[in-house]
Amino acid sequence: MNELTLTRPDDWHLHVRDGTALAYVVPHTARQFGRAIIMPNLKPPVISTAQALAYRERILAAVPAGVDFTPLMTLYLTDNTPAEEIRRAQDSGLIHAVKLYPAGATTHSDAGVTDLRKPAAALEAMAEAGLPLLVHGEVTDPDVDVFDREAVFIDRHLAPLLERLPQLKVVLEHITTRQGIEFVTSAPATVAGTLTAHHLLLNRNAMFSGGLRPHHYCLPVLKRETHRQALVAAATSGNPSFFLGTDSAPHPKHAKESACGCAGIYSAHAAMELYAEAFAAADALDKLEDFASHFGPDFYGLPRNKTRITLRREEWQVPDSYPLGDETLVPLYAGQTLRWRLR
Repeated sequence: MNELTLTRPDDWHLHVRDGTALAYVVPHTARQFGRAIIMPNLKPPVISTAQALAYRERILAAVPAGVDFTPLMTLYLTDNTPAEEIRRAQDSGLIHAVKLYPAGATTHSDAGVTDLRKPAAALEAMAEAGLPLLVHGEVTDPDVDVFDREAVFIDRHLAPLLERLPQLKVVLEHITTRQGIEFVTSAPATVAGTLTAHHLLLNRNAMFSGGLRPHHYCLPVLKRETHRQALVAAATSGNPSFFLGTDSAPHPKHAKESACGCAGIYSAHAAMELYAEAFAAADALDKLEDFASHFGPDFYGLPRNKTRITLRREEWQVPDSYPLGDETLVPLYAGQTLRWRLR
């Protein structure tokens, strides 16, 4: 297979930041995806419907002329999110989910939830409205090993939450472990999971290959090879509970290459090419369209895109960097050769 034509895909987990960064990163996503779920962890976080709609306008202003791309907005769940805000979000028709960050779990998560019992009214309103909860599934307990935080979160927090609110729609985002895959696989159809290209392509050895590799540091961190294999098996299984979410997260080079480097991998520059690499390696290119283009909108209750994209088998070298305003952004696979290219 030298050419692959797909229904235009969507990205169900994306960071585009704000301000000047938008003009540099939004076009990378808009060239290949029809829609993207936009993460709300700005500084300050997007906690109200009014803030989300204003952010949406700033993103749309960064979409290149003539390109059809729709940002799907989210709210940032806090201990104090009122049920009334959930209803306002639902009524807007432009906010499609609410994001749960355990406080301190990742970049700009300081305002996140400290105890899932505190936003109980908001969670109940979400269950009633059918508004999905998008979960960064990691505990922040310092006594828990960083490589075990996803599995522990599922046992301690996510499973009990779904027992209390079985009708709540949940997406376990950027799954990194076999336990995460097993949880989604055994859950009802109201539970889904997103998988990133970097977690499908890399295991934790990539962070230490020939030295410390800060541009391979993300949260949740890359895991053992056995976990990566479980992710690939799920992505290529045809199970509609798993779909594409890049978790592409731009950070300037100096913020990654520092004494306390930021967590996040930038993959929006070549997202579909990277997923094609992962699916081709698994001899499962015939499964890519469902994973990238069909299962996500089906779960969110949105129509599938009408337009199409084409990937061609063609070697090309990823640039060493991209501009990010006055800064420099180092992408995933910088300087390396990819074997698929978006036409």
